[in-house]
Amino acid sequence: MSATPTPIVVTEEERTELERWLRSPTTEQRFAFRARVILAAAAGEGSGSIARREKVRLNTVSTWRLRFAEGGIAALQDQQRAGRPRQYGAEAEQRLLAKLDEPPPEGYSIWNGTLLARALVLPADQVWRVLRRNGIQLQRRRSWCLSTDLEFAPKAAEIVGLYLAPPENAVVLCVDEKPSIQALERAQGYLRLPNGKAVRGQSHEYKRHGTTTLFAALEVETGKVTGMHAPRKRREEFLAFMNQVVAAYPDHELHVVLDNFSTHKPKHDAWLSRHAKVHFHFTPTHASWLNQVEVWFSILSRGALRDSSFTSIQEVCQRIDSFIATYNRGSKPFHWKATEVHPSAPKRKIADLRK
Repeated sequence: MSATPTPIVVTEEERTELERWLRSPTTEQRFAFRARVILAAAAGEGSGSIARREKVRLNTVSTWRLRFAEGGIAALQDQQRAGRPRQYGAEAEQRLLAKLDEPPPEGYSIWNGTLLARALVLPADQVWRVLRRNGIQLQRRRSWCLSTDLEFAPKAAEIVGLYLAPPENAVVLCVDEKPSIQALERAQGYLRLPNGKAVRGQSHEYKRHGTTTLFAALEVETGKVTGMHAPRKRREEFLAFMNQVVAAYPDHELHVVLDNFSTHKPKHDAWLSRHAKVHFHFTPTHASWLNQVEVWFSILSRGALRDSSFTSIQEVCQRIDSFIATYNRGSKPFHWKATEVHPSAPKRKIADLRK
């Protein structure tokens, strides 16, 4: 006579959690299997039937039924397995992290895994394990531009306020220029690599056909862009573009976000005094990333300029104009979500990141 299977009773809370395991695409298969076993057992299905459907041994199903009956969902987790005890614990990890704040050996500019293992008399695998666990990548570098503006907070708050709550019956525009757009002519085409893959390629040799500057204004509410080409980026060209922008909004008050470039911010701005409906808002020093048109410049570069070949400046201008026209037909505003922005600075030591 077969033994009576362990009865399984699942509460509503446990059922919800087990069903979440089954629905989630990130659930490990071992946990999804255990959830299926328990839910099927709770529905009254026998262990033999479950084992045949899941293609596992009968005692495997019996084990998880018994574990769940005794300890609930927590018992479905893996138990601690026997094995060799840890040879390097928290003390070794702290020694390694502290070593990173010391100067590297003479002749070296930075630490690497091999140097750390040699200096600490640790296996290289253990060194890399600690670095991975703490998310430390010694060879990777990032560059940044730090804002040194003492009035960063009020200037940033003013611009963020325009993005999140623009003045009523006013238009908010982000304006800047993209200078020195080069017309480079170079051979391009597809290449077949030795491994069989086909990739786009271009010759390292090129011929220059001059440069142009693009002045652009992005309307924050709609995402539409207005552009103007100019050979240079002087105050004269900037005011010509601003006259064009003002003419496009004759009945609106304009709030214009600009960076602190000297062309935008002379000591005595006669043009601004003649345009009472135009208000300039300047980003903090070294913080042009607050200007949304910079995001659009990146989209322009990736979509229309990068990896292209041009035989003249006119061809570059035509490409940009075509891109703007196409972009505006389906333009959408950038959804600014950050209610607060803060300047950041790098930490001098690894220990400072852990505080």
